[in-house]
This record gives sequence, C-alpha cells and structure tokens, in this order.
Amino acid sequence: MNELLLIQDTGSVRIVMMNRPEKRNALNTALTRDLLDALRASDADEAVGCVVLTGAGQGFCAGADLAEFKDLTPEFQHRVEERAELTMQLHLAFSKMAKPVVTAINGAAMGGGAGLAIAGDLAVMAESAQIGYPETRHGLVAAIVMANLVRQTGRKRAFELLSLGESLSSRQALAYGLVNRVAPDADLLSEALAVAEKLSNTNAAAIRATKQLFHEVADLPLEEALKRARETNKRMRAFQK
Repeated sequence: MNELLLIQDTGSVRIVMMNRPEKRNALNTALTRDLLDALRASDADEAVGCVVLTGAGQGFCAGADLAEFKDLTPEFQHRVEERAELTMQLHLAFSKMAKPVVTAINGAAMGGGAGLAIAGDLAVMAESAQIGYPETRHGLVAAIVMANLVRQTGRKRAFELLSLGESLSSRQALAYGLVNRVAPDADLLSEALAVAEKLSNTNAAAIRATKQLFHEVADLPLEEALKRARETNKRMRAFQK
C-alpha cells in the first residue's frame, strides 16, 4: 500500500486506486510518478493478467493539481520540463504495456483525468460520472491528452470537447465511443472486474500480440498496417496450445 495509491490483487487482476479523495484524485507530481511506476510494475509482474484503474472517493480524477502550477513557471524551467515529460510518459504507458488496462470511471474525470479515463484499453463508466476537458475555461490547453482524444472520437467531436470545455454525461461518452460500457454506480467496480477477469483469462501471448498490433496499425497507412498484420499472422501458431 502507498498513501497515494491503494493497490489490491484479486486473483490475477490488479486494482490500482488513486487515493487523493480530498483532491478528487488530482494529479500532482508525486501521484503521477507513483501511478506510472505502479503501471510499469504491474506490467512486469507475471502474476498480473489485467489492471483495473479507478479513483477513491467521489471522483475518478480531477486532472492536474492546479496547486502545483505556482512552481511551474518560466523561472523554474527545469520543473516545467520534468513535469511535462512525466505526464507524457504516464499517458504513453498504457499503449506500451503488454497487459490490458480497464478504467473504472467512478466519478468526474476532467482534463488530464479524462485523458487517463480513456487511455485504458477498455473503459467502464458509472452512470452519474462525467467526463470533460475544461482547460480552455482556465486559459490552458489540453495538450498531452489531445492526441489520444482525437484518435478515439474523431476530429470534429474532439475539437468541440477541447474548445468548448463542456462535460459529457456517461451516456454521451458511450455514444461518442469514449467508453465501452455504462454501469450503475453501485455496480461499477464489479462490472469492471468482470471485464478484467475475462481479459486476464484470455491467452496472455495472444492478448499481448493483439494489443501491440492494435496500437501499431491504428495510425499506419493500409498497406503498411497489413504488412505488420501479416507478420503477426505468421506468428499465430505460437499461441496454439
């Protein structure tokens, strides 16, 4: 257990819970670093088949902790650069992991928190939860989370979310393709765990190769994507038992 993260293994599923409920799990530097380390450690742990990411309390994640912004100024450029790099690595980690990640969006997911909510391979959202990118309303830019949002929901919808800063309900998020399922609030974690257990019980080599190929082909021209797929296809027999 870490005071910023609550980590629990249920069979081969690891639950990673952000634990700053009094701050709606806002991402300060310490939590960002611990979360990145926890994801990497889970990926390296042979006993873990799938990760469920959620938040303690009423919110999933409120995004960046604005209280730290006073120290992220041009006068402290090294801090600005270190934090930006850390944030980028956190959002990149999900696609680099061999293990699948299910996000259980238990409450508001805003800004960087919205980026985390959709960064997982599958997402289950509580009925009462909301998701949004309110940065422009604070004179900011949803910079690092932008690339993944555009890839998942398309250019027009992504720009609307980024520019207007309006939140989506769980049903709207489902319609936009940002989440896979909506569950009653009381059933959210059990629903996410059920999905995670199915993933964990799937052939690990097949899941690993599927995830790797999925992220490779998503942004490739068709011919190059098919060539990558051909190479994976030739390795398929390795998955046979």
